[in-house]
Amino acid sequence: MQLLTPDFGLFFWMLLCFGIVVFILGKYGWPVITGMINKRGEEIEESIRKANEANSRLANTNAESERLLLESKNERIELLKEASNEKDKIIADAKAKAEEEARKIIERANESIQLEKANAIKEIRQQVAELSVIIAEKVVREKLSGDEAQIAMVNKLLDEVNVAKS
Repeated sequence: MQLLTPDFGLFFWMLLCFGIVVFILGKYGWPVITGMINKRGEEIEESIRKANEANSRLANTNAESERLLLESKNERIELLKEASNEKDKIIADAKAKAEEEARKIIERANESIQLEKANAIKEIRQQVAELSVIIAEKVVREKLSGDEAQIAMVNKLLDEVNVAKS
C-alpha cells in the first residue's frame, strides 16, 4: 500500500523534479515545438493557397483553351465555307466562260456555214447560169433555124416558166 500513499518526501521531490522539467520544457522546448508547429501550419496554409491558385489558373487555362478550340473550329468552318463558296464561284465563272466561248464558237461556225452556204449557192447559181446559157445557146442554134421553130421554143419556155412558178 505504500505505492498508493507515497510519503511526503517522495512526493516533494517528485513535485520539484516535475516543476524543473516543466520549467525547462517551457523555457526551451515548447517555444521551439510550437514555433515548428506554427511554421509547419503556415507552410501548409501557403501550400493550400498556392494549390488553390494553381487550380484556378488551371481552370482558367482550361476555359481559355476550350474557348480557343471553339474559335479555331468556328474559323475552320468559316474558312471551309468561304473556300466552298469561292470554289462554286470559280466553277460558275468557268462554266459561264465556257458557255460564252461555246456560244461564240457556234456563232462563228454558223456564220462560217452561212457564208460558205451562200458562196456555194452563189457559185452553183453562177455555174448553173453559165451551163444554162451554154445549153440554151447550143439548143437555140440548132433548133431556131426557122421562124416557126423560134416561136414554138419561146412558147414552150414560157409554159415551163409558168409551171415552175406555180
